[in-house]
Amino acid sequence: MISCTRRIEFDAAHRVMEHESKCRHLHGHRYVIEASFAANGLDTLGRIIDFGRVRELLGTWVDAHWDHATILGDKDRALGDAIAAKTGQTVFYLPVNPTAENMAQYLLEEVCPALFNATGATCIRIRLYETPNCYADASRD
Repeated sequence: MISCTRRIEFDAAHRVMEHESKCRHLHGHRYVIEASFAANGLDTLGRIIDFGRVRELLGTWVDAHWDHATILGDKDRALGDAIAAKTGQTVFYLPVNPTAENMAQYLLEEVCPALFNATGATCIRIRLYETPNCYADASRD
């Protein structure tokens, strides 16, 4: 199998409710997404998908919803509403706690299928770095 990967970086705050340590507090990260794609065949130029198209679709979504936003779980709406009211900052609610694992899975299962359905390319893996030495993988097997 041939795959291609595009790297996208963004900054965001989050907190992990009920975390046993200091991650239960609101804090920020410089996140890095590595989105990998595969297709049934290559296009006439020999590509799965143009890297610029990945940036255009996924990068634009990330810029609009996650970059310089606060990412919270649905159960953390009181905090999110207070942040939005006080600062005007974008707050994005995941249906689950915003761990790196849950964020990667959300991108793989919800965001990428909606964005790339018409391109012929399928997102097969999301690697989400929360820090330079910690990441989570979500993949289609």
